[in-house]
Amino acid sequence: MSVTISPSILNCDILDLRGELEKISNADFAHVDVMDNHFVPNLTWGLPVVEQIVAANILPVDAHLMIADADRWAPAYAEAGCASVTFHVEAAAAPIRLAREIRNQGARVGMALKPTTSIEPFEEILDEVDMILIMTVEPGFGGQPFLSSMLPKIRRTREAAKRRGIDLAIQVDGGVSQQTIEQCADAGADVFVAGSAVFKAEDAAAEVETLRTLAASVCEHC
Repeated sequence: MSVTISPSILNCDILDLRGELEKISNADFAHVDVMDNHFVPNLTWGLPVVEQIVAANILPVDAHLMIADADRWAPAYAEAGCASVTFHVEAAAAPIRLAREIRNQGARVGMALKPTTSIEPFEEILDEVDMILIMTVEPGFGGQPFLSSMLPKIRRTREAAKRRGIDLAIQVDGGVSQQTIEQCADAGADVFVAGSAVFKAEDAAAEVETLRTLAASVCEHC
């Protein structure tokens, strides 16, 4: 895997969503946080907005579904054309079946874990997904400080993938910035979600490249 930068549009100017996406057109994905005010205490956009972002064809869409009843709703995001669909394992009744349904729709499959959810119970099913998303903040709001206590979990996840011989992407989301991205890459992450750090920068595209360079400088598995 190479270093992948997936800026979150959670903190962008939603009145100029196309313009904000064009600012980060040098990124690898546009990370779209879907929240339902049930699984997390926040409400963002749903499938109709995601469909419009896909149709704009500026960047592939990396959908992060922070929603209840993921088994019911997640496949629709793959069907809508998202390149990657990530569901929370805490919200999935049948994660293996769900992962296969998403993949059958042509999307990459991600499985997200809240900070208090351990990776160890899911090691046996890592080969069912393309990516593990380790939340480095409590999901629900942008702009939170990075939880350095998640670094050991990133390392354990990378070690588990190596033991099983799996080419697994490890994504980190929450508080990722110039100050924290190297720690994440050194621990084993290779996919980086940065929201505030990118969209509050004077030059969003330049910030994407700076983050990419910083991560690549310490990412041994990239």
